[in-house]
Amino acid sequence: MPHAPQHADVVTAELDSALRGGPFHVALRAAIAARGLPLQRVQHHLSRHGVKVGVTSLSYWQQGARRPQRPESLRAVRALEEILQLPEESLIRLLAASGDGLSGQRSAARSYRSLVEASGVLDQLLAELECPPDGGLHTLGHHERLRIGAHRELAERESHHIVRAHRDGVDRFVAVHHGERGAVPERMRVHALENCRTGRVRWHSDTGVLAAELLFDTRLRAGDTFLFRYGVEDGTAGVSREYVRGFDSPGGQYALQVSFDATALPLRCHRFAQHTAAAPRSGCQDLTMSGRHRSVHLVEPRVRAGFLGIGWDWEPGV
Repeated sequence: MPHAPQHADVVTAELDSALRGGPFHVALRAAIAARGLPLQRVQHHLSRHGVKVGVTSLSYWQQGARRPQRPESLRAVRALEEILQLPEESLIRLLAASGDGLSGQRSAARSYRSLVEASGVLDQLLAELECPPDGGLHTLGHHERLRIGAHRELAERESHHIVRAHRDGVDRFVAVHHGERGAVPERMRVHALENCRTGRVRWHSDTGVLAAELLFDTRLRAGDTFLFRYGVEDGTAGVSREYVRGFDSPGGQYALQVSFDATALPLRCHRFAQHTAAAPRSGCQDLTMSGRHRSVHLVEPRVRAGFLGIGWDWEPGV
């Protein structure tokens, strides 16, 4: 018995080290050991959180033989953080840091890592375009359409904006496109499709972020409404697994539609929301694909500050 406190200190130190540096399976194993819970008890606690995971899967996860990837599995990981009394997002971040594709609900590729890493870059690009923090426009409606290509890549994105000016003299809008990991923004093309023309375009190669000036043919007065539409040809990165749209402040209606090539259809699709880039995802809901057009969509009547998105799962190994 006199050695028990020393053993507990060692276990705690191992857990702290694993949570800082990973990998995921080592941190999970250390957390379960630190709480002294057999896997059957862990499974029982998960079921009380409304998540079903087999003991075999839990065993594989802590051995590193398999990794949580499906939406239900990632919900289990978030529940495990609470059950094992771990800091919020600690296990999810380790999954993200590994580079393994967290399909569907993954927190890494766009909403956590890319958007956070790109935040300073975006400020730099906006400064180069002399874009003030307040562009003078309030969004009444925003409809985005994504096309996922035959190679499962983000092929193109089209945006249709309905805005109202809240000051005089507004004559442009700066569009921002976040490419997938490995995207080559200098090969992307911006198309002014309706009621605007393309101005200056800036990009940052390392993060795949592109910013483009869309010039109006009129100067809006305070209270004026305006509609414009533009598109971005991408297709420069690898497999796409989700699309996330960030909102700095409350606004009007937002609709997101994702269509897939007939030769590359996902296994399932779902929508989600996030209050901040590092916050847990919420409002997850499966989406049914339309037959003829092979698309899914979400509609938010009035957006709040935070993130909204759609994720999709490919066959294992993709």
